[in-house]
Amino acid sequence: MATIGGPAAVESLIETALRDQDHDGTTRWHAITMLHARGDLQTFIAARRPCAGDTASERMLGVDILGRLGFVERSLPVLRFLAAGEDDCMVLYSVLIAFGHLRDRRALPSVIALGEHPDRRVRYGAAYALPNIMGSPPDPMGLAALRRLVKDPDDDVADWACLGLALSTGREVEDVRRQILDP
Repeated sequence: MATIGGPAAVESLIETALRDQDHDGTTRWHAITMLHARGDLQTFIAARRPCAGDTASERMLGVDILGRLGFVERSLPVLRFLAAGEDDCMVLYSVLIAFGHLRDRRALPSVIALGEHPDRRVRYGAAYALPNIMGSPPDPMGLAALRRLVKDPDDDVADWACLGLALSTGREVEDVRRQILDP
């Protein structure tokens, strides 16, 4: 794959993304998309640096880049390290979304553990990631974690977990909801 620009271009895109303080900002995500399009080792190395940054914004940016860059073998250890030691809920949310995009079953223990997190955003990220990493046939521990999340007090978490459980088991959403919530 041909790369777009050299090292200066990568650093410039990372700086551009960091300047946009809105996590969902257009400028930020345009820069991240351009970094994803590069898909090269140079971009991975540059994206790994902010994962160890001093601010949550830096770490979240690094994670958001790694999550779709495609270097699963190299990205997974970085993300699992953050999943185990990060305090910021939005960084953890980004880690979980990245796990979901990477679709690697080795992330399952980290995702299951974060499915018990007190912050609803983190549990939402776990509900998103689980159906993407459970494999086929779905891992029983992953299914159990989704069943717990279907009963989550936050409606968004519960709904996403219900959809994930339905997709993972090939059943209708309403059938899953009735079975879990009305035993």
